[in-house]
Amino acid sequence: MTVTDETRLALERQRSVEITTIGRRSGQPRKTEIWRYRAGGRYWLTGSPGSRDWYANVLAHPEFTLHVAGLELQVRGRPVTDEDERALVFGEIVPTLDWAGSLGSWIAGSPLLEIEFG
Repeated sequence: MTVTDETRLALERQRSVEITTIGRRSGQPRKTEIWRYRAGGRYWLTGSPGSRDWYANVLAHPEFTLHVAGLELQVRGRPVTDEDERALVFGEIVPTLDWAGSLGSWIAGSPLLEIEFG
């Protein structure tokens, strides 16, 4: 799936999105509300430092559904574990968040997932 203009506009308008992942243990769909971010011209999912069930689910089952502006998009998550790439992405995201804390804590302990559209 390529990113259409409709999808791009929806993602730009809506920072809070829902995702439906498949539970890593249960195998059941799990819907979660999360913020999406844009950095380096791409779209990302992350959260403040700590472990997240949605991230563990995507590690086990990379395909998930992204719900945005009434659209249900079948996408794939690419976990970002390379420290240099994490530093670049978080270097764009974290300074825009007045509540975020230190950049170093995000690089060291936050889940980071690129949304791949196909």
